[in-house]
Amino acid sequence: MKRYLIPFLFVFFVFAIPQKTEAQFLNRLQRRVENKVEREVERRAERRADKAINDNLDKVEDAIDGKTKKEKNKSSGNSNNDGVYESTEDDSGETNENKPTSHQSNVVWSKFDFVPGDEVIFEDGPSADEENGEFPSRWDLVKGNAEIGEVDGEYVIMFLQGGNIVPYLKNSKEDYLPEIFTIEFDVYFKEDNPGRYWLHFSDNKNQSNLYPPLEIYVNGLEIENSNKRYPGTDGLNWNENNEGKWRHISVAYTKGKFKAYMDDTRLINIPHFEDLPTGVTMAGENNSVNEKYLKNIRIAKGGVKYYDRVLSDGKIIVNGIKFDVNKATLKPESMGPINKIYKLMVKKPELNFSVEGHTDSDGNDANNLKLSKARGKAVMDKMISMGISKDRLKSNGFGESKPIGNNSTSEGKANNRRVEFVKF
Repeated sequence: MKRYLIPFLFVFFVFAIPQKTEAQFLNRLQRRVENKVEREVERRAERRADKAINDNLDKVEDAIDGKTKKEKNKSSGNSNNDGVYESTEDDSGETNENKPTSHQSNVVWSKFDFVPGDEVIFEDGPSADEENGEFPSRWDLVKGNAEIGEVDGEYVIMFLQGGNIVPYLKNSKEDYLPEIFTIEFDVYFKEDNPGRYWLHFSDNKNQSNLYPPLEIYVNGLEIENSNKRYPGTDGLNWNENNEGKWRHISVAYTKGKFKAYMDDTRLINIPHFEDLPTGVTMAGENNSVNEKYLKNIRIAKGGVKYYDRVLSDGKIIVNGIKFDVNKATLKPESMGPINKIYKLMVKKPELNFSVEGHTDSDGNDANNLKLSKARGKAVMDKMISMGISKDRLKSNGFGESKPIGNNSTSEGKANNRRVEFVKF
């Protein structure tokens, strides 16, 4: 009997054990699939919820900024002969028809709310010291190619063969983006075939966190499930006037909240950005018929709110107010911090400021002093034109005499080129 039982038991274990193991495997697989499906459903629900929140925040913030009214009906303002929109709305979004004319303003980008970070941690113009045709010295190459070129008298970085470049930093393998930061740059779009650019939020040569990039079209921005066209245009890659143009791109990241701007308009507003930015990669589309130019790149660390700075330091240091080279002519993107300080002065009528210009050490001392005084006055005049009383403002300039950064580095020079609002 035992002689027949042993072969039977052997056959039973040979077949029974694998069948049991297979059943266990299938059960585990089924649970994994169910869990994965459940997680994916949750993620999609969260993304939809975030999109709904995003859309509603856009509407609320646009309503606060007065954009909805302005975009739908220009009755609250008129376009002057220079094509500059003349706003007749005050800071609350109400029209000024029955208010003193001193509150009316002729302000470029009058609703622009982007404010650059306080401390520049990377900047490249690129510098005039660069040699035309060479690889940009402040960058490293991921793939493709890039060279220094000159366009309309300005040095630019030219993307060639789908160039991907990253800032050349000593700590590039680490997370060098703080929890609050801003990124700014200008990109060029050709008239008949604009193409696109990408801003990646990781260093794709030295870091492994490969997140979906911000895609930059001539008339819009796109990232993950968020995309938006510039107001009044038909498509992301549609060039309304078929003309070459520069676009100023601004990104603000604040502890998980992500905003992206094109020129004077916020296009992307994500309240809960799932990815964790750790670095920067810039890329241009690989297309031989597209000229891809990049300039005025700046990465800055965020900081304390303006009013808190006044309370603690007695002044506000702003390096985001920009001027044409060797001139006191304000660039449009300067309106972000100017608008913030304007609103602060409206809200806090007890605040009075001396607007003081500062330069880096490049150039002649006497010329820098003269230029800094002119720039301080230009900012003061802009704020007076916006409705701030003359007796609440004065201006001055100190040239290169009061540096706060090292003039031997691009970042130090950028921090020295600043405007200070000193309480008096």
